[in-house]
Amino acid sequence: MADLEKLVEELSQLTVLEAAELVKKLEEKWGVSAAAPVAAVAAMPAAGAAAAAEPVEEKTEFDVVIKDAGPKKIETIKVIRQLTNLGLVEAKQMAETAGAKVLTGVSKEVAQDAKAKLEAAGAVVEVV
Repeated sequence: MADLEKLVEELSQLTVLEAAELVKKLEEKWGVSAAAPVAAVAAMPAAGAAAAAEPVEEKTEFDVVIKDAGPKKIETIKVIRQLTNLGLVEAKQMAETAGAKVLTGVSKEVAQDAKAKLEAAGAVVEVV
């Protein structure tokens, strides 16, 4: 059996990057996720080790939010209608409402495409 005190001492000397690499290798070898072991890594003296070891979740759903219809409000309304299939009145209200969500829960590609179309029409848009 391994000398646990020696092992603890050696692990305490790891840098944050080395600790993250160790976590990845153990995940691969044992076929597990580091969700529970990350708490043990956080107890190590190396500050921030847990943050570096946690996998970053990549966002998959985006919202397209209109900040301002811009100088060509009619063009913006037309694009909103194309993207959402809303009626003229609803699209006009959306264009006039700062912070209105034109599209919600769409993929990154769809959100970027919608943003490009709305910006081409003169609107100020944000992908959240």
